[in-house]
Amino acid sequence: MKARVKWVEDMSFLGITESGHAILMDGPPDAGGRNLGPRPMEMLLLGAGGCTSFDVVLILKKGRHTVTDCEVEIAAERATSDPKVFTKIHLHFIISGKDLKSEAVKRAIDLSAEKFCSATIMLGKTAKITHDFHIIEK
Repeated sequence: MKARVKWVEDMSFLGITESGHAILMDGPPDAGGRNLGPRPMEMLLLGAGGCTSFDVVLILKKGRHTVTDCEVEIAAERATSDPKVFTKIHLHFIISGKDLKSEAVKRAIDLSAEKFCSATIMLGKTAKITHDFHIIEK
């Protein structure tokens, strides 16, 4: 896997993925940015959330469960001194579907956390990662 990051101006950087997608990242005004895009550390959280959500939906679908929506709310804490790594990350899954069983959703989340989600497993080397979920019947 390859990616490229190119400085645009001020504290704005364009990230370009191997698959041809681009996203602008920027810093806050107090650091010389113009708040035109997410911060790089926010991108890490979004990547982790996307990775684990992908797993959870795929596992549920493969198990022939009727999942209609998946959202994950992420709350994180960072170290107070440099390097300001993530020290705690909590993932709250909101899974919607028809006749979803709590055991199936828990299993999908656990499999993602323990086996499949490269992003959260990697971030787990510096952060304590916890998760919970809520099911919405559709």
